[in-house]
Amino acid sequence: MGLGLAIGVFGVLILAHAAYSTIQYRGLLKIMEEEFSGPPMNVVLELIIGLILCMWAALTVPGKFLSIHPDSEENRVVSLSDNLDFMIFNHRGQLFPPEIEMKLKF
Repeated sequence: MGLGLAIGVFGVLILAHAAYSTIQYRGLLKIMEEEFSGPPMNVVLELIIGLILCMWAALTVPGKFLSIHPDSEENRVVSLSDNLDFMIFNHRGQLFPPEIEMKLKF
């Protein structure tokens, strides 16, 4: 995780440098009274490299992806906690009847 985090920080720094370079380039164009048509090629290259590094870090730093399938063995609850202090049975849900029959009439 340490390497992925370092690469992510490096990617963010590259993106920040590309933003600063673009602002500096626009300021230079204003002084020279020229029209801004887009950032220079080296800034576009920095943006692409920074984006790739940030995306790679975002996918590797969080860790292993878990299965979202309900039948997967990874999603089974092995045991419930023995602490019953947080179980609340007196709540607003008991005001409603357990079976609500709603029929849509057209």
